[in-house]
Amino acid sequence: MKRSIFAVISILAISFALIGARQAQSSRSILTRPVPPPDQKIAYGSDPNQFGELRLPKGNGKFPVVVIVHGGCWMAEYGLGYMSHLAADLTDAGFATWNIEYRRVGNSGGAWPGTFQDVGMATDYLRILAKKYPLDLNRVAALGHSAGGQLVIWLGARSKFPKDSPVWSADPLKLRAIVPIAAITDLRKTGTACDESLSMLMGNGPKDKVSPVDMAPLGIRQLVVAGEDDKIVPQSMARDYYHIAVKKGDLLKLLIIPKSGHFEPVDPKTPAWQQVREGLLGMMK
Repeated sequence: MKRSIFAVISILAISFALIGARQAQSSRSILTRPVPPPDQKIAYGSDPNQFGELRLPKGNGKFPVVVIVHGGCWMAEYGLGYMSHLAADLTDAGFATWNIEYRRVGNSGGAWPGTFQDVGMATDYLRILAKKYPLDLNRVAALGHSAGGQLVIWLGARSKFPKDSPVWSADPLKLRAIVPIAAITDLRKTGTACDESLSMLMGNGPKDKVSPVDMAPLGIRQLVVAGEDDKIVPQSMARDYYHIAVKKGDLLKLLIIPKSGHFEPVDPKTPAWQQVREGLLGMMK
């Protein structure tokens, strides 16, 4: 009898674990949902992949801005479409959003340093957009997912690069807040789904110069987010970066979301995203 009860309990525990895991990865459907259209699709460079989608709230500005950087292991196969959903949600909440595309591994000119140059150039292009649209450049945040999380942390560190660096910028746009979600924070570690593409991204480039754990402190408020059940980028990446950055004096908040996988924190249909959005709103007040 005891063995039977134990067997039933074990089966139930396994079943609930499997259900939880499926629920934690259910938002992968965001990759195939119809994409909400932007107000404007605007080129910030001459390459077909150098453009962004601008969305503006209703009413009179000036509006705070969120630069959105998609993930996808820095690979050309993955684009900005899935981040359009949270861009639209943030616009409904009163933010102008600039969801950017950039050259990636597999694109001409992509990988190091072109990928980084594009993300920087797209962000700085807000100065041009602000001449035509009601954007508040004193309140700009950068939000990135997965590989895009690494890139937004790099955005916050651009002022640290020397003039002889190919990613140096004379006057990078200042950020008020950074939200790396499921970010790849250590480019010298293995254990993520992007290990192979990382070697193609950097080649012989300086991983230690653009790896988030090596770039702290940034001196910018950050909300570091990870799903507890993320099987693509383990939550340890977020925890390690958080502890290193705090030790170096940065002001960060760490948000590990229970029963959340890789995509829930960027899916407006989930409670996970609502936590991320509230955290961003708090930093931008």
